[in-house]
Amino acid sequence: MTNEFILVSFYLIVLVYSVIIHEVSHGVVALWLGDLTAKYAGRLNLSPWKHIDPLGSIIVPITMLLTMGVAFGWAKPVPYNPYNLKNQKWGPTLVAFAGPLANILLALLAVVIARLLPLSMPEKIGIFGQFAGVLGGGGDFLGKWGNFADAIAGSVPGIFYGLCLIIIFWNVLLAFFNLIPVPPLDGSKLLFSIFDFSHETVALFEKWGFVVLIGVIFLVPGLISGVVYPALGFFFSLAM
Repeated sequence: MTNEFILVSFYLIVLVYSVIIHEVSHGVVALWLGDLTAKYAGRLNLSPWKHIDPLGSIIVPITMLLTMGVAFGWAKPVPYNPYNLKNQKWGPTLVAFAGPLANILLALLAVVIARLLPLSMPEKIGIFGQFAGVLGGGGDFLGKWGNFADAIAGSVPGIFYGLCLIIIFWNVLLAFFNLIPVPPLDGSKLLFSIFDFSHETVALFEKWGFVVLIGVIFLVPGLISGVVYPALGFFFSLAM
């Protein structure tokens, strides 16, 4: 039971910090481009107390984990003023893409560490198989985490490999989910930069974008999985 608790805790901590790094990256790039909003708001740091959203960072992830076996979450968005950016056309896109890029770099770092660990291919496949069982969600929550804990127990490289898989999972998921071009996700900023929408049209997209996104997630989940799953498969294959 202790090993399962430690793994689940790490799983949630990686989620929270992956989201925090995502958000801080937005603010850092905005600062580089001339906007001081995030700096003055005290959001250019990794302190969880500055970024945690009680609902999205604690209640929703834990509730989903206990009821569905999987979790998701978010942090408070880092504020920035696009009118302060040096480049008015592409500046918002650069700020938006800073978050997914940070997550991709973290995932690649975990891939490199996973590749360097002294584990045989059968050992890696065995650990990944149990982690995939965890990601499948559904019933027997403790049993699946117990199987994953057993797969990495007794081997320091195995433990680190399991932790790398968790880091890869969250950061790839956050990066590619946020690249979907629907407001309020980061990918929408590229859409607005490429197409010369009026301010009224952009405001309309941003007003109803979240409703559209929720509808897509629940009514057409295949559209989301069609983006996220291939990316996860690619990064997991790199870690083998």
